[in-house]
Amino acid sequence: MQKIQRGFTIIELIVVIAIIAVLATIVMINVTGYIAKSKDAAIKGNMQTIASSAAGVYDTYKAYNNAATTSVCGNPTGTNVIAQITNSLSNGAPSCQNNTGSWCMCANLLTVSGNTYCVDSTGYKSENATACSTRCNATSQACTN
Repeated sequence: MQKIQRGFTIIELIVVIAIIAVLATIVMINVTGYIAKSKDAAIKGNMQTIASSAAGVYDTYKAYNNAATTSVCGNPTGTNVIAQITNSLSNGAPSCQNNTGSWCMCANLLTVSGNTYCVDSTGYKSENATACSTRCNATSQACTN
């Protein structure tokens, strides 16, 4: 009489669990990278919103900083965008500087440590590895490389 084997051996179960764990690790690494890239894209999109808002402020008041509520950094759109970027970052709020004739905004990005994204009143927008305090400061109100 033959003995009928039912079920799986413990070795087979351990091998299957190990394969599933390896695949889950690979998927999690990729998902984490995609999340950081999507947050960077959201930061860049929000900073484009600041540029559009700044054009509206300048068109209305012929200056980028007419008063606290009409400045590029202080108007409702500006403060909302700054709050959205701050909430999506784990490494600090964006830097926003403006005076009557110019403005700039710089934020840290997540995908490459140390990279920042800067936009300003000249239409400049770029990503590089210079700190925001250097790129967009109270003296220049313009992005520098």
